[in-house]
Amino acid sequence: MSLQLGQIVPDFEAQTTIGPIHFHQWLGDSWGVLFSHPKDYTPVCTTELGEAARLKPEFDRRGVKIIGLSVDTLERHGGWEADIEETQGQAVNFPMIADTDRKVSEAYGMIHPLADPTVTVRTVYVIDPNKKLRLSLTYPPSTGRNFLEILRVIDSLQLTDRQKVATPVNWQPGERAIILPSLSDADAKTRFPQGWETKKPYLRYVTISE
Repeated sequence: MSLQLGQIVPDFEAQTTIGPIHFHQWLGDSWGVLFSHPKDYTPVCTTELGEAARLKPEFDRRGVKIIGLSVDTLERHGGWEADIEETQGQAVNFPMIADTDRKVSEAYGMIHPLADPTVTVRTVYVIDPNKKLRLSLTYPPSTGRNFLEILRVIDSLQLTDRQKVATPVNWQPGERAIILPSLSDADAKTRFPQGWETKKPYLRYVTISE
C-alpha cells in the first residue's frame, strides 16, 4: 500500500553507510528527503547520487537531510560510491540505506510487482519535521530525477507553511505567490499590508519579501 500525503511516514531501524540509524530519531526536527534506487551500479542512479551530493549544501541550507536507499549490501554501496566519485567528480556525502531484507521498501510501497518484484522503483519522498509525507514522486527507470525541482518544491512547501499562500505554476523563489481563497480581503490586508493584485476574487497575486 502506497503512502498518502499527510500521513506520518513509517519509522524504521536500518543499516546505513554511516552506521545504524533509527529513522525518525535521525531526522530529528529536520525536513527529510528519502529516495530509492533499484540496485547499485545502475547508470541513471549513478548520475543522480552525484548530483544529490553536489547539491547537499542547498539541502543543508533549507534544513533538509537527504538519505538514499537500495536493496543491496553495505559492501556493494561502498564500491558503488567509489564509482560515483570517479565518474561524477563528487563523493557521496550523505547516508545510503542497505535495505537487504526490503523491510523499508515494503513499508514505503517502493516494491511494484508489475515493474520488478525484486527491486525498488525509483521514488522520492519529502518529509516535514512532523514526520508527515508532503510529496511523493515515482520515476521510470529511463528518466533521471530533477533534484532542482525537488529543491523548488521544498522552497514552496516551506514558504506556504509560513504564509497563507500557495505558489502558482512554474513558481521560483522570489516570484509572486497566490493568496489562499480561504483568506478574506479584510484578513489579507492585515497579513499583506504591501497589497496585492486581484485578477479574480479567487486569484490574488502577492509579492512576499522574506
